[in-house]
Order: sequence, then structure tokens, then C-alpha cells
Amino acid sequence: MSNQLAEDGKKRLTPRQRTIRRFTSHKGALFGIAFIVLLIVVALTAQWLAPYDPNRTNLKLRGASPSWAHPFGNDDIGRDILSRIMFGARVALLVGISSTTIAVSIGVLVGSMAGYFGGWVDVVLSRLIDTLMAFPILALLLTLSALLGPSLRNVIIIVGVTFWASYARVIRAEVLSLRERDYVLAARSSGASDRRIILRHIVPNAIGPVIILASLAIGGVIIFESALSFLGMGISRPTPSWGTMLSDGREYIRNYPHIAIAPGLAISFTVLAFNLIGDGLRDALDPRERS
Repeated sequence: MSNQLAEDGKKRLTPRQRTIRRFTSHKGALFGIAFIVLLIVVALTAQWLAPYDPNRTNLKLRGASPSWAHPFGNDDIGRDILSRIMFGARVALLVGISSTTIAVSIGVLVGSMAGYFGGWVDVVLSRLIDTLMAFPILALLLTLSALLGPSLRNVIIIVGVTFWASYARVIRAEVLSLRERDYVLAARSSGASDRRIILRHIVPNAIGPVIILASLAIGGVIIFESALSFLGMGISRPTPSWGTMLSDGREYIRNYPHIAIAPGLAISFTVLAFNLIGDGLRDALDPRERS
């Protein structure tokens, strides 16, 4: 009897409730969310939580090892690494989330237009997508960064406008399978405009795979931002950035390895957290798990 009641209760769940239940049962995704929430709190309150000014130097503590006063040690000019990690979280999250938002917006716009209108519009936009995806991303980022100059705003824009092609390809494929559905044909026959059909009927039903891809891509964006900063083409010093911290520690990796280890671990755990969230979303939104 109890098994029957449990089965009946499961059947009464709406699709959204089943999706939420599958996601919350994914332990890795919950860990990822907990870590990212903690990171967001640290980033927003860094000016109060950080034990020291991230840019204050103390030459007496150059390369000092971790201690009670400085849990992560000090860098090559005596700055507290823990404080710089906390402030660097702002840059990582701002670039990761903002750039991904820009890329998703452009990708959804281009992909939905290509898939819905078809014909020459699809041909032109698809060739644009293929052309952008043919370029090595890091080389393209370095070129644009050299042209526009290193700054936080430029990094966000550069990454955002170079990462949208994969989202456009995914959304185009989804739109191609949705544009002939009965509810789309009904909306079209009722006189709804193309804009309304795309925004109200097609994009909401095609956005699932894009959300999964975006959650997985945020970690990659953080890595690319760190790579640009590491090469001196990203965030300008003395703004704390995990990439510039890695660059600062490169010359002292043998004598003071903690200078590079701390930001390296911060990048690794953050990327892992976003990937775990993406895995949880993929499992929760998988149509094969609808039962």
C-alpha cells in the first residue's frame, strides 16, 4: 500500500517538480551551488571580510610562507594572498557571468533567426557561425585584447563577443525542430508576428540545452580570463585577478610555490563547481529522464 501511495505521489508531480527533484538529488550539483554561493558572498563582502588591503605591500614579508596572520602567505612584494584571492573572486565571477550572458544573448538571437527564417538568412548566419568557430579562441582573444587594450570592461566584451557561436549552433538546431510544431503553426495562423512567435513560443522551449551549455562554459570563460591576465593582456595591475596572481608567482615557483598554488586552486575549484552544476542541470533536463 505504501509503495502504491509513493508511486501515485510520484505520478502527480509536475514536470517542473520532477526536474527540481532530480537536480536536488545530484550531490555534485549541490556542492557546486554551495561553493558558488559562498564565493559570491565572499566577492560581495570582500572589503569587510578580507583581513588586509589587497594592494598593500610589506617588503619585510616578501614571499613569506603561510602563517596564522597570513593563512595563504604573501606574494613577491609582500601583499596578503588571501585578501587578493577574495578580491580576485569579484573579477572571476564578473567576467564569467557577464561574458557568458553576452555570449548567450547573441547566440540565442543569431541561432533563433537562422533556424526560424531559414533560406538565405540561415546560409549567411550559419557561415558566420562556422567562420567564428574556425578561429582558435585564445588567438582571437589575444588579438582583440591587443587591439582594445587590457581592462576589465574590454575583457568582458571580448570574451562575450567571441564565445557566442556554440550557443547559436545549439539554438539553431533546436529551432529547426520546433518551428513546424503544431503550436507554432497555430500561432502563425492566428496572425502572431515572427518576433512574438520566436520570443514567446520557440525560444522558451529551446533554451534548455543552452542553459546547460552556459553553466558548463562559465568555468571555461574564467580559465580564458585567467589566461589573458596571465599573459598580461587581461586585467590591468594592480587590480587583483587570479590570472595575474599566477603570472606573479611564475618566476618564484621554486622558492615560493604558494604564490601560484593559491590562485591555481581557486581557479580549479571554481571551474569544478560550475562544471558540477552543469552536470546536474544536464541530468535534470535530460528528456530521457522524464519518467
